[in-house]
Amino acid sequence: MSSIEDFRGLTYMNKIGHLYCLSLEEVMGANGVKAVLRLAGLPEYIEAYPPSDFKRSYPFEAQAATSQALHTMYGPRGARGLEMRAGRVAFNLGLREFGPLLSVSDLAMKLMPPSMKLKIILNAVTQVFDRFTDLNPHIKEDKGHFMYHITQCSNCLGRDPAPNFFLARGILEESTAWASAGKRFIVEQCTCMGQGAETCAFKIDKEPVE
Repeated sequence: MSSIEDFRGLTYMNKIGHLYCLSLEEVMGANGVKAVLRLAGLPEYIEAYPPSDFKRSYPFEAQAATSQALHTMYGPRGARGLEMRAGRVAFNLGLREFGPLLSVSDLAMKLMPPSMKLKIILNAVTQVFDRFTDLNPHIKEDKGHFMYHITQCSNCLGRDPAPNFFLARGILEESTAWASAGKRFIVEQCTCMGQGAETCAFKIDKEPVE
């Protein structure tokens, strides 16, 4: 199993960092983002968010430091809400644009049965993060749920690793809602590599919340 120290120096494409900052700005305002970035020790992003391009140069450490700063400023509960909302906003602001790139269109999704829609969108999200980041994710299907596994996790580089990668959870929640015309599915992170697990794993129920 990889040590979390092996994740240092790994990257996301810049567009992910750009969407992360924009989504935080959407939920907490521009001044709030500046304060978070300052506390995170990322002054280079305060006046210039990462560019919206495909170059792989947004470091894992930047995401981890930003998440840690949110936890310091707002506490675990407040940071959880902010990051999950940011994940949902990030999907709607830009990540859904990758659907056509991966041969998943709004029209095609509308014509599929619900179970197929869920499987298709989760596979598409996995492909995006596999192609454009070093998260190295994969997905497995069980009888009543899907398991989304991250094998190289930026969030584990935070000071207190725990099943708290709420940004990823928000993205998964919003992607499944988009695929099902607004229905909500329970998404829970159940393991964390920073606590000794083999992967950071998210369980996604196949049936929506009634």
